[in-house]
Amino acid sequence: MNSSIYSYKTLENKTVISNWNNQINFSNDIFFAKPKDLGFSIKSQLGSPSTLLNAGKTTNFIYEIKFTHLTRDEIEQINSIETRSKIMDRITQIQSKGGIFEFVKTERQIFSNNLVLIDSLLPQILSQMVFDFYTTEFSHLTDLVNLTENKNPLEFDIENEHKFYEYKIKRFLTDVALGMMPSQVWTGKYDATGGYLIVKENGDVLCYHIYNRNEFEDYLLNNTKLDTASSSRHGFGEIYEEDGQIFFKLNLQIRFIK
Repeated sequence: MNSSIYSYKTLENKTVISNWNNQINFSNDIFFAKPKDLGFSIKSQLGSPSTLLNAGKTTNFIYEIKFTHLTRDEIEQINSIETRSKIMDRITQIQSKGGIFEFVKTERQIFSNNLVLIDSLLPQILSQMVFDFYTTEFSHLTDLVNLTENKNPLEFDIENEHKFYEYKIKRFLTDVALGMMPSQVWTGKYDATGGYLIVKENGDVLCYHIYNRNEFEDYLLNNTKLDTASSSRHGFGEIYEEDGQIFFKLNLQIRFIK
């Protein structure tokens, strides 16, 4: 199978496109002779790994803590935990007192509606993966998807081994990569109509064309992870009360592995 990963170089008036086995030379006039310019989303691997989905209050998931009664002193004690893994340790403390976390909604409705537009079950699926990220040793998207598939929280019929969760997460990652932002209404129209350019550490450029969608989706799933952003800046990771009920927010941030 031919790879859709290419290295681009410009020599005089030629664009040189190389894959693993071949090198093809195009005149720039021919290569760029299109009725409409194509947009490409660009990510760089120079320096620290870049984010695919930036953290914000827009990407917070809200969980109700049920089946436990925590006193104000207990809430203050849990919220004061300041270990290196403080979010996980706070959740563990809540669970040790009988608390069960039940997803309620995302903090911002626009983000929720964007997710539902991509797939009506995405809010529930992502809420499970976000919770697993903060309560297990897993961070890579591939591991979290596998864990979710094994749990099958939405009780899909998996008798024939349909990859429900993987498929839906790939659609989500693709839409994020090509234009979906949590704070803006998503219409499904891609900003990057050409594809995705990745600047490697050695300066080479990889191009994933949008028409090679399968390989692009595989790349996104296999090369991203969830990451912990600043809890104080984005307002998550503490128990809070509202209308006599107690809640806990967790944040979604997606970063490239390298």
